[in-house]
Amino acid sequence: MTDLDLLRLERRVERLLDLPAGAPGATLGIARDGQVLLHRSGGLASIELAVPIGPDTTFRIASVSKQFTCAAILLLAREGKLAPSDPVRRHLPRLPAVADSITLDHLMRNTSGLRDMLELNRLGGVDLGMPLTEAELDEGIDRQATLNFPPGSRYLYSNSGFRLLGQVVEQVSGQSLAQFLEARIFAPLGMTRTRHTPEIAVPIAGLATAYLPDGNGGFTRAQHGFPLGGEGGLVSCVEDLLLWGQAMDRGALGGIAAELEALVPFTNGEPGRYARGLQVDVWRGLPSVSHGGLWPGYKTAYLRIPSKGLTVVAIANHGGMDPSFLANEAAAAALSGDADLQPVPAGIDTATMVGTWLCEEDGLSLDFGEDGVARMHGVPYALAATADGRLAALRGSFPFLASPPRDGVMEVEFDAGCRRQFHRVETVEAPELDGDWHCAELATNWRIRSGNIRARGPVRASASTWRIQALSARNLRIQIPSALYPAWADAVLSADAKRLTINAGRARGLVFDRA
Repeated sequence: MTDLDLLRLERRVERLLDLPAGAPGATLGIARDGQVLLHRSGGLASIELAVPIGPDTTFRIASVSKQFTCAAILLLAREGKLAPSDPVRRHLPRLPAVADSITLDHLMRNTSGLRDMLELNRLGGVDLGMPLTEAELDEGIDRQATLNFPPGSRYLYSNSGFRLLGQVVEQVSGQSLAQFLEARIFAPLGMTRTRHTPEIAVPIAGLATAYLPDGNGGFTRAQHGFPLGGEGGLVSCVEDLLLWGQAMDRGALGGIAAELEALVPFTNGEPGRYARGLQVDVWRGLPSVSHGGLWPGYKTAYLRIPSKGLTVVAIANHGGMDPSFLANEAAAAALSGDADLQPVPAGIDTATMVGTWLCEEDGLSLDFGEDGVARMHGVPYALAATADGRLAALRGSFPFLASPPRDGVMEVEFDAGCRRQFHRVETVEAPELDGDWHCAELATNWRIRSGNIRARGPVRASASTWRIQALSARNLRIQIPSALYPAWADAVLSADAKRLTINAGRARGLVFDRA
């Protein structure tokens, strides 16, 4: 890269980070072939104290932590203390019998079928900003008697699995997860500003405050109530994650990158795209390794292009920013002129896709907005055109390929080659649902009155009522306020109106029976 190439790259990144005065912001770093090309920041680490984000600012990197938990499992496997093929109950016998066929590898690959603990608690009335204990998180997992799907057959993101993996590391090593990661990974690689921090109330030097847009042009401090484990407990910074990327490129820790990035097919033979705590895919024609992180007010994007020796890291303390977009734009700028970088496919007219769509087969709904963003269960996914004329979600944790509709039907391909037909719908009058409804797997009661739900779970009651919206006589949406986004759960009413089957983003097939 010439001096002028670097100048062009710097100016592009500076434009990406040109933020309004007095707002939180983001930091972005690019490294190639062992050299830090640039590290730039914009915005404030603390609005209250007017402290800018700088090179030493740290952030909660949330799910980018998952690859480190998997690395810890693989290091223990090399020592013969466990194997990825071990049933998880061999190490955590407290788990319910439904986990008998779940292996550690299923947990690392998000193919276990375990329902996500954050989703379970949300359906029980507890959102991320509300206090919860370690024991209460574990009890929600241990209460499950069924799975989303048979292990290995499908993919669905589950924080529960990585929490359990962290506990396996502690059980097998005899150390806390924080101690193990520090001694075996962070210290050897010089990642001196990275640490596992399960207690969210403990002050951490240099940690940026997390903020969410308040809807009126200002910001509120994001609230965090859940303890953090192997699913997302790391605090880190751009420079340390660049060191990690370099270590993976250079075969550090005995070449553990190859084990972390190894893909396996689903039980039906369809290829997988999620390895061990990492998304392995193709970006602009180049093999890529990536992961995102999301926690109220914190967002992280970690992107490696191994064939080019390129690592890009973008982290924000601004809940309204999109670090994945920043990282992709920065990577494209860093590789500008490279013959292997394929052009972005031509855009697709999404006008015919705008609206609400329903798949009655799976009891799922989705929205397409005029802004070109798709939403399932309220989660927003920016979309990009593919070479075959479909639209793909830019976030790798959500396998989603939508074809333009034909004759009022839109086909969407999810994981494991699963293709589903969605039909456009409009809201209708909701059926009569008044009464008490109970779900044993959630230990939760929903009291429904006049189209609104008040949830009371094993920990506490919901802070507000949830509105019911009907998409058909039996297909419903339940609007659930969330610290991250306006969420919803899909619900299917049985023909006799005595049972509701709930399909949320990462928890499917939960049954509420009418009292």
